[in-house]
Amino acid sequence: MRALLIVVVITVASGTVGSGQSKDGRCERDCLIGIAEQYLDALAAKDSKRLPLAGSPKYTENGQRLRLTDGLWNSISARGSYKLHVADSVDGQIVTFSTMRENNVPLILAVRLKVQKERITEIETIVARSENGAKALEAMGKPRDAFERLTPINQRMTRPDLVRTANMYFTGMQLNDGKGKYPFADDCNRIENGNQSTNAPGKPGATRPDPKTATGYSAMWSCREQFESGLLHFVSRIRDRRYVAVDHERGLVVAFAFFDHDAGPSRTFKTPAGREVTAGPAQLWTWMIAELFKVENNQLHEIEAILERVPYGMGSGWSSWEDSMSDKIQWPR
Repeated sequence: MRALLIVVVITVASGTVGSGQSKDGRCERDCLIGIAEQYLDALAAKDSKRLPLAGSPKYTENGQRLRLTDGLWNSISARGSYKLHVADSVDGQIVTFSTMRENNVPLILAVRLKVQKERITEIETIVARSENGAKALEAMGKPRDAFERLTPINQRMTRPDLVRTANMYFTGMQLNDGKGKYPFADDCNRIENGNQSTNAPGKPGATRPDPKTATGYSAMWSCREQFESGLLHFVSRIRDRRYVAVDHERGLVVAFAFFDHDAGPSRTFKTPAGREVTAGPAQLWTWMIAELFKVENNQLHEIEAILERVPYGMGSGWSSWEDSMSDKIQWPR
């Protein structure tokens, strides 16, 4: 049985002033989280009339624009037990990673909401239909503590610096040569679709590969070892890098992006030690990704990603064609 992973983005616009609204009309953290919870409840109930909408907000699922009551609104059957909110009160956006049920099959959802004056103006969702991934997230019980931990005031980075540090991850992975500047903390750990993709224990009796001699990168390696191995070179392009939410107080950055595998010349390359290797997918495809970074002291700590395979070269439905093909930073501030 297949699992489903969904990412949803929502935007809210003006409305009645509530307890979570600032004097200038912005929806603060508690207000944004309340609206995100309201959205998930309405989705599970298949009742969009419960939502505080600003007119007819734009709505997409995995890059496809749909009517708000179409798509998942037909197939979702219940909420799951895992959720992780990243609220950005400066830009009025909230991104939520959540497990749900689609006709009773577990999935992972990433939702971005744009909110203005307590009304939703944009809704963007990424759905990852990974049943095992959804079950793994729910087995964790809750998000890692680092995502809720406040960064000490005297150690907080600026919002632009948080984004720049997060972007070094994408830049270091794109046509990875093992020689870049990789801002990984010693405790860096990455989870993708609920599964540990760094520092993994491996199967019983498995031998930990040596990054200097292996022909493919290993989930048993640390974040830094994976990048310094140079064995991620087959990621030919990381584009449409949209930084959609920044929680300055907690050092959190969420990016929506696309990882292209061109299955061409990028598959054959030389490692930092000079060995020629052919690796990576033999068929071209693209990953649609929502990626969350915990950034402190100019370093990357916890990383959590939701991925869904999509047609090669696909766009998000929110960028111009030129921006969707670019690897530049896209960020409203």
